[in-house]
Amino acid sequence: MENYDRILEKIARISKIEKEELERRVEAKRAKLSGLISKEGAAQVIAAELGISFDNEKLKIEELLPGMRKVNTVGKIINVSPIRTFKTKKGDDGKVVNLFIADETSNIKVVLWDTNHIGLIEKSQIIEGTVVEIFNATMRENELHLGSFSEIKITNQILDSVKSDKSFAEKKISFLKISDNVRIRAFIVQSFEPRFFYVCPNCKKKANQEVDGLFSCLEHGKVAAEKRALLNIILDDGTETIRTVAFQDNLADIGLTNLENLEELISQREKLLGKEMLFYGTVRNNKVFNTPEFIVEKVEEINHDLLIKEFEM
Repeated sequence: MENYDRILEKIARISKIEKEELERRVEAKRAKLSGLISKEGAAQVIAAELGISFDNEKLKIEELLPGMRKVNTVGKIINVSPIRTFKTKKGDDGKVVNLFIADETSNIKVVLWDTNHIGLIEKSQIIEGTVVEIFNATMRENELHLGSFSEIKITNQILDSVKSDKSFAEKKISFLKISDNVRIRAFIVQSFEPRFFYVCPNCKKKANQEVDGLFSCLEHGKVAAEKRALLNIILDDGTETIRTVAFQDNLADIGLTNLENLEELISQREKLLGKEMLFYGTVRNNKVFNTPEFIVEKVEEINHDLLIKEFEM
């Protein structure tokens, strides 16, 4: 619904047609197609019928929507991840790098696939703090992807105040989509026994146990791995439920403080049921079950006084 509202606002601003009239046209279009098209899709069709195209328009990051093509935007690089290599389907070596850019409205993950673009990072021509212009990119879910027909270049434009904190939109579970960064107010209705795994102490990526009992990391070789825990829970906000994964850094905030004491752990898990909290995180696709799941990044107790003030605004 958030994306739909933003699309309508843009169409209304460009076409000078009242939003209420556009909503009427959207519903008429959906009725004509027997409801087989989403509100977002119907709005895009209405825009095309009005001769409105979002292609090649320079947009603020907050205005970027899933499915957009030929995206142009400007942002300051606030983080650059290490370059990763992989094998293509043809067996060739490929590279990919993720970076995050931000402007005064929001921030977004940018994925570079082209070796020429990645070369700018390898040569340190593009680094953290650089302001870049991006042309002809594609939105895949909530990520901006650049291929060989895209362009990224340094600009002299100054962006002093950017929104570098990750943005979380408040949504109901029934409206969640893959790659959404959201805040959910929900009850814990089911919890499972914590599972344990091991990570490399250097890069924090998964470490694999070898035959000799030692652990190895693909990047750092033999390592003294760190034991970490994760907890699977089911959240319910009244509209739907979703399987949720919380990692060790958030378990204390949820209510698990002693993972090694089995008797105490069972008691703490029972107390979780029916607990209402605010959960911040990202929706991803569980490849095993092919269903959405919610990955927790932050948990907060509900401040009822603050909620009352929000309702009064």
